[in-house]
Amino acid sequence: MVIWHKKDLSLLDFEHLGKNTMGEHIGIRFSEVGENYLKATMPVDHRTRQPHGLVHGGASVTLAETLGSVGAAMVIDLEQSICVGQEINANHIRGVKSGMVTGIAVPVHLGASSHVWEIKIYDEAEKLVCISRLTVAILKKK
Repeated sequence: MVIWHKKDLSLLDFEHLGKNTMGEHIGIRFSEVGENYLKATMPVDHRTRQPHGLVHGGASVTLAETLGSVGAAMVIDLEQSICVGQEINANHIRGVKSGMVTGIAVPVHLGASSHVWEIKIYDEAEKLVCISRLTVAILKKK
């Protein structure tokens, strides 16, 4: 079942979203949109590593929040409502020193006033790096 407000949503619809944002700064790129999921990649490099050379937990959370928030925005009618993050948590499972990580966001709950998204981040060997849950409030535009 297609969850998106725009039923023919494609990667072209995401091109403008990252301009002049943290996501652009750290290299997040949307890579796939399915009927009920959204994927993006992020490099593990000088912008996203912590001092021990591993992907920074904050970078993983940024990828997770970007995916969940954009996913939520693509589900709602943006002419009527906006979405804002309320709470995010993350469990960091495995360290990554280089390469690319991929995040996959799927909705757990799509309500009228809130969404809950689960975001799993994998390394290039498809091993789980981080699992996150994001709660988003859906607010009517004033």
